[in-house]
Amino acid sequence: MPRTLPPVQAIRAEIDALFTEGRDLVKVIEDVARLGARLIIQTAVEAEVDAFLGRARYQRAATATATATAGDAEAPVRPGYRNGHCPTTVKTTSGPITIARPKLRGTTEKFASRLFGAGVTRTHALETLVIASFVRGLSVRDVEGALADALGPKTALSKSTVSTICQAIIAEYDIWCRRDLTAVELDYLFLDASHFKMHDGSRAEPILAAWGITTAGKPVFVGLAAAGSESTDAWHDFLTDLAGRGLRPPLLIVSDGAPGLISAAEQVFASSLRQRCLVHRARNVLAKISAGDQAEVKAAYWHIFDLSDLGDEAEVGQQLVDWVQRRIDAFAETWAGRYPAAVKCLLTDRQSLTTYLRFPIEHHKRVRHSNFIERTFGETRRRAKVIGRFPAETSCVSPVWAVLDRAARGWRGFTMTSTGLRTLQDLRRALLYPPTQLHPADDPSLAPITEAA
Repeated sequence: MPRTLPPVQAIRAEIDALFTEGRDLVKVIEDVARLGARLIIQTAVEAEVDAFLGRARYQRAATATATATAGDAEAPVRPGYRNGHCPTTVKTTSGPITIARPKLRGTTEKFASRLFGAGVTRTHALETLVIASFVRGLSVRDVEGALADALGPKTALSKSTVSTICQAIIAEYDIWCRRDLTAVELDYLFLDASHFKMHDGSRAEPILAAWGITTAGKPVFVGLAAAGSESTDAWHDFLTDLAGRGLRPPLLIVSDGAPGLISAAEQVFASSLRQRCLVHRARNVLAKISAGDQAEVKAAYWHIFDLSDLGDEAEVGQQLVDWVQRRIDAFAETWAGRYPAAVKCLLTDRQSLTTYLRFPIEHHKRVRHSNFIERTFGETRRRAKVIGRFPAETSCVSPVWAVLDRAARGWRGFTMTSTGLRTLQDLRRALLYPPTQLHPADDPSLAPITEAA
């Protein structure tokens, strides 16, 4: 009978076999990430058993004792032996994966895995390592080096497999960048940029990104592209490309106050409303407040947008916008004497701070800021830290896309109530498909906000 492969070798064989099956590359990459996580965790737990027993698999105790006596090993040689494996399920963001957990017999003390502990079924550190390794700079040497540094040279995949993985990610990103967006109909579009070092001796450069919420309340990752700066031209090219591939104007664009972004959005999607991120504006205001007053001013700022005083009387629309605008006036009157620069910052582009109040109330807390996109970019930056500087633009954008594309599968959608759907439909008819006998200028409450930042 053929000898059964050890679990680590069996996983390596599964990974190497994936690219010979002629399957869709998207599915292959998903399976590679899952099998890669299995490989890393399996290797780690096998290494724990080696350290506990003081000898490697198939090594006899007498040989291991002689080696340890010669000073080649620090771990003591314990009595006992391996006795097969039992399946253990580990929950990861890629879904549950099954690890072959080694069983021991004849030991004088109980083996306790530091990786799993007692009853632990989730691990983040090793999963993060394998995901980061597969997209880290898309360099075969980098991937092999990351795995070998962490868990020893025996954990590295074959060069051909690593190279195939890297090229597959680049190819899939290229296809994704050219895909048709005609079927994507958005209510909300979130825009932001994050900076990465892409060229030697140059400053960090932005990667522009777009997320959205569809008319069905589903999240969708819309676009990603490198740019030399966050200028109007850069954002205009980015948004024009999305529109050229069929993306229709959303009802609301949510972004920070970058002038280039705002100008380009108002040119390309002129019929869309615009919401300025309240979190970014809060940071701008508080940066002009002394440390002793920051807590009080911060509380006063967020009180402006607190609708709890209205209770069930809160109805979305122009009246609610006017009510919050009066609160902005009250805030300005209170603090203008002590912090005129902070008040001026708040009043600049003030109308865009309350646009979200025209939309369903159940969506307010998620469309009044761009944290939806900021958190995901934060995860990308955290994983990119281990790289330092990417060797080129392609090797930056592709791994950023790979991480964000995986993260997008875990995004939460929006709740759609019957009242909210009616509100959105009314806005859609007024903004995007107005009757011929009416014009948005006739009703100021429905006119797009075009005031510059």
